[in-house]
Amino acid sequence: MSLKLPFISITSLFLRLGTKEDVPKIINYFCQNQEHLARWQPLWDSSFLTQEFWQKQVEKNLKEFQCDQSLKLFMFKKTNPLEIIGQINFNNFVRGAAQFCYLGYGIAETEQGKGYMTEALQAALSYVFKELNMHRVMANYVPQNQRSAQVLKKLGFVFEGYARDYLLINGQWQDHILTSLTNENWQLK
Repeated sequence: MSLKLPFISITSLFLRLGTKEDVPKIINYFCQNQEHLARWQPLWDSSFLTQEFWQKQVEKNLKEFQCDQSLKLFMFKKTNPLEIIGQINFNNFVRGAAQFCYLGYGIAETEQGKGYMTEALQAALSYVFKELNMHRVMANYVPQNQRSAQVLKKLGFVFEGYARDYLLINGQWQDHILTSLTNENWQLK
């Protein structure tokens, strides 16, 4: 697969893979939102907030995209393109008879409730369905995360089940609500 790197421009945001030049912005985003994001994510490695970690990670993200394994986007407001306000990750691409991946996302605490995540996910899902030809995207959330539940509902994700002790989040095994969205226009290519 030979795709050009995505640059997704929408009304108030643009989405793209991080670069080495973005490393200070990435670290700043995670530092500023560490407590806010910790409730919904696995524990971070001790090197997570370092230059070295993110220099390697942005390279890894690029290689994974080029090898059709993942797509990891950062969100920038058009009014302040030097600040990252969130991230959207499509992980664990499975091809063949499956054609699916998993979705994860997060947004800065100060940017919640402004519609940015819904707008960004609509555009990112459109890219994943049209350009990457995924048939199915799965998103799972901790039942207490009602903001996430509402965003997924707005986007048309459907309930598929309840998984006990599904993921190790913030150091504890957490139950998750399982949801998915399918590409109604998927075609064999």
